[in-house]
Amino acid sequence: MSKGSNTPVPTTALRVEVGWRTGPGVPDADASALLLVGGKVRSDADFVFYNQPAHSSGAVRHEGKRDAGGRVTDSLVVDLARVEPTIETVILAASADGGAFGQIPDLYIEVREAAGNTVAARFDNPGATVETAFVLGEFYRRQGAWKFRAVGQGYDSGLEGLATDYGISVDEPQQASSAAPVAPPAAPQTPPAPPATRPATTPPPPPTAPPAEPVRLTKVTLTKAAPSVSLTKQGGTSGAMRVNLNWEVRKQFSGWARKLGRPVAMHDDLDLDLCCLYELTDGSKGVVQALGNAYGALDRPPFIHLDGDDRTGAVATGENLTINLDHKQYFRRVLVFVTIYEGARSFADLHATVTLQPQYGAPIDFSLDECTVPSTVCALALITADGNDLVVQREARYLVPERGVSPQRTVDHAYGWGMNWTPGRK
Repeated sequence: MSKGSNTPVPTTALRVEVGWRTGPGVPDADASALLLVGGKVRSDADFVFYNQPAHSSGAVRHEGKRDAGGRVTDSLVVDLARVEPTIETVILAASADGGAFGQIPDLYIEVREAAGNTVAARFDNPGATVETAFVLGEFYRRQGAWKFRAVGQGYDSGLEGLATDYGISVDEPQQASSAAPVAPPAAPQTPPAPPATRPATTPPPPPTAPPAEPVRLTKVTLTKAAPSVSLTKQGGTSGAMRVNLNWEVRKQFSGWARKLGRPVAMHDDLDLDLCCLYELTDGSKGVVQALGNAYGALDRPPFIHLDGDDRTGAVATGENLTINLDHKQYFRRVLVFVTIYEGARSFADLHATVTLQPQYGAPIDFSLDECTVPSTVCALALITADGNDLVVQREARYLVPERGVSPQRTVDHAYGWGMNWTPGRK
């Protein structure tokens, strides 16, 4: 499609893929969507992006990034059949992180039917230069049907500029630079005579609801070069912190298996288990995992809870741990790891992303490196207490269990946890 052109799209679930070619010096990019009425959002809840990955209506959700051989994609799913009738337009945008869009080669947006994977629209190379945020396209209603328009409109003020242009509150309220003139007090007046009959008492006005918290646009991406971050410095050491693992299953043979002459494919029944080892300040140690129904608890030790088992890898669900940071004084260290329970013999050809979302503070995310060994367990992140500080360390470390040794025992040995293990099952 060319800039400004449009095409009909089916009123169904559509996968919107923002893609580019990565390489040295190429900035990262993040896809987002805004649901508009009269050209503006109704509230900050109509903004879907990495910090707010799903719309309350269920019509739009942020799926997350995939990196396959130097080609990176960040995806949204937009179910046009579930978009509320008052919504007229769904803006499809992206923001650059660490540079401008002119530095991002082969930028495109592609719309596919989620069910049949049929391409409905594609817009390549929108002509970006110094822009740090870009409206790539939009879905809009016309006579009861939906169309996609290739937009190609940029902002040099980043995601904040794009968001505020559509009515999003992104900053803490600031004091005005100069106070408004204050009217002089009125001269005292003689009170009127009381009425003959007592009027009914006027009920006090209802309390004003506190203003909604502005949307936080910040995030932290951990890399090999910058593998750790302080939760204390990020203001994220209270409330609940969700740890999410999502992945993409590729039906292809794993690289290490090909080299060994063992064709092992990734299957739809792949079952990954998110787990963690914990050590508390009183010296107690344990594991939180689905195996053995050791789901933990948030209101008592270990103050960590595992959600139900998931086999899809979708960012809206995936595997999730919740850590109660209101009890951070009890934590000495927590190691989050993932095991393959069934469906594959290795993490090869599995594209996974880890996100730690504190209730207060910026989200922390990172992608797993390509797996080149026959690994069935991967250490993801290590959270350690250092005085009053909590530090998150990216591990992304694939481990290869010895014959007859469980993945749990393997990760225990690698990190010196020193626990005794017995066989378990779901």
